Amino acid sequence: MSLLCKRCIIVPGNGCTNAKKSNWYGRAQEELTKTGLFKEVIVENMPDPHVARESVWLPFLQKLGADEDAVLIGHSSGAEATMRLLEKQKLRGAVLVSACHTDLGDENERASGYYDRPWEWTAIAENAGFILQWHSTDDPFIPISEARHVAESLGEKCEYIEHEKSSHFFKWDVFGNELLEKLMMKLQPAESVEALVVEADAGTSSSTPVEAAVSREAT
Repeated sequence: MSLLCKRCIIVPGNGCTNAKKSNWYGRAQEELTKTGLFKEVIVENMPDPHVARESVWLPFLQKLGADEDAVLIGHSSGAEATMRLLEKQKLRGAVLVSACHTDLGDENERASGYYDRPWEWTAIAENAGFILQWHSTDDPFIPISEARHVAESLGEKCEYIEHEKSSHFFKWDVFGNELLEKLMMKLQPAESVEALVVEADAGTSSSTPVEAAVSREAT
């Protein structure tokens, strides 16, 4: 398989001092590398890991190579960093996992700087080649209303996939195969997808609006 995208950067959530051993990030690096879709798949420890300040994270992501030939996969605070980056920077694509748009009344989240001004939704959508978004109705940290607002604000560019029992997406197994399938469909020529796609365990999905975009996890 020929490489179709220069790099994929996995942007972890805050509090992850060892990114490759946190949640699913290391596993994702391995599985995404196997697909051959990317020349490199990057998982790096982020500076300022606990507060995840925008002023620190966005320059670091650009240093890692977040450009128009990169796909960013952002989880939790990493999703917010990805969205703010997209306000000014074109990307090949973006994956938002457990995203929110407010600080949820949390002092640490407020200190990150992501939520102190309106989101530039139109610019975010226009600067992304594609956007995939995952959220679960039983997320213990981020209400489903937050995710649905993000999806609706991003419009038709965002393909929103909603689960019922995947919590805050701490584990690869709850969405990993689905993620690989969606990325192959976005990055591969249409005629080659069928032979390479990985069967997803989490059902089917469709594009926004949100009411028509919910795919329920069967388990």
